Amino acid sequence: MRGVGLFSSNDATVVRDAAHPIADATDYDAIVELAGDAQFVLIGEASHGTHEFYEIRAALTRRLIEEKGFRLVALEADWPDMLRVHRYVRGLGQDTSASAALGAFTKFPQWMWRNSVVLEFVEWAREWNSRGGNEKSQVGLYGMDLYSLHASIDAVLGYLAKTDPDAAARARRRYACFEHFGEDPQTYGYATAKGVAETCEQAVIEQLIELRRKYDQANAHADEREAEELFFAEQNARLVRNAERYYRSMFRGRASSWNLRDSHMAETLNALVTRLDGGSTKVVVWAHNSHLGDARATEMGERGEHNVGQLVRERVGDAAFLIGFSTYSGSVTAASDWGEAGERKRVRPGLGGSYEELFHNVGLPRFWLNLREQNRATELLKKSRLQRAIGVIYAAATERWSHYFHARVTEQFDVMIHLDETTALQPLETTGTVVTGELPDTFPSSL
Repeated sequence: MRGVGLFSSNDATVVRDAAHPIADATDYDAIVELAGDAQFVLIGEASHGTHEFYEIRAALTRRLIEEKGFRLVALEADWPDMLRVHRYVRGLGQDTSASAALGAFTKFPQWMWRNSVVLEFVEWAREWNSRGGNEKSQVGLYGMDLYSLHASIDAVLGYLAKTDPDAAARARRRYACFEHFGEDPQTYGYATAKGVAETCEQAVIEQLIELRRKYDQANAHADEREAEELFFAEQNARLVRNAERYYRSMFRGRASSWNLRDSHMAETLNALVTRLDGGSTKVVVWAHNSHLGDARATEMGERGEHNVGQLVRERVGDAAFLIGFSTYSGSVTAASDWGEAGERKRVRPGLGGSYEELFHNVGLPRFWLNLREQNRATELLKKSRLQRAIGVIYAAATERWSHYFHARVTEQFDVMIHLDETTALQPLETTGTVVTGELPDTFPSSL
């Protein structure tokens, strides 16, 4: 997928004619109306550390909940960690504040979820749920990532220990397979991929099957709270099964591991929607542009990679609405290497020939584009161009190769929001304390 070179001044004029300037919150009204009839609204981010991306995404989500009946928010976060937050916003669990509820996010990169915007959104969600109404009016927050292998094992064992000691004993025997490899799942993945150790594949499959049967049987007579807790346990067992495959795949190539991860996230979405209201629940998804923009319109697709945006579109068609973000310059919270503290870093201006440069040349500080429209701008934007993606690491010295890829934005998203200058996300902790153990939440791609 090759780009077409630098833009002309006329290109910027064409885009400006189609652009919707953003001056205040009312300028997002049309986006809310466009997205409101969809079942899945996927809202991305061009970096994991930009304040405005989080802020606008949270504001759009609040409006979709209040005005359009969305009831489920799924995030690029680990299931057991976000489940603690879910229980808090539903008035369950032991946490007495949003900060405490976010306390499970102790691993690098903490700032992705322990930041001021997420804190405010979590408190808002709890307040929304406290207003009363029936179960269907309540909003839930869930994680859909798969890096929590050991935490999910502990969650399954904890649930079974309270509800079925014999089943707990069987689960402990199955999951004991991982004990030989310590706390780092990479060790397990490497040893099994190289053939120097037996895999735990059969054990994790057997455990998932047992919990699925238990869930199917319980649904006939369990009350809603019991059925929900069993569903949570089953999801943790599903995550262990998928994480086991993921860690083995890491040593076979990027496409294999990326596809397993995004397939798991899409599978989690499907399980949540099926569980809640029989499949008609309206969902907002938060993740990086690279996960939510349709991979078929990018270099990723050419490499054989798929992502959540593609999988959801393939399943529900126009009932999916994909929103992307871009920025030209400013600052970002990111690390210089894996496991290092987050820093406030300057973002270099967008490269020549990139969407970022073109949108900067439009001359508007903030605007959005309706990419479903048929006009001169969307015709122009069908061409493949460079697009920037910053994850939890920002390597300015190698920016072209570390952070840019080619994409066709009109096929990738339904709406693109451009903010010409942006600011770094504010972590709750000003010093970066790294807890070793599981892999970082964005390994191996930093996205």
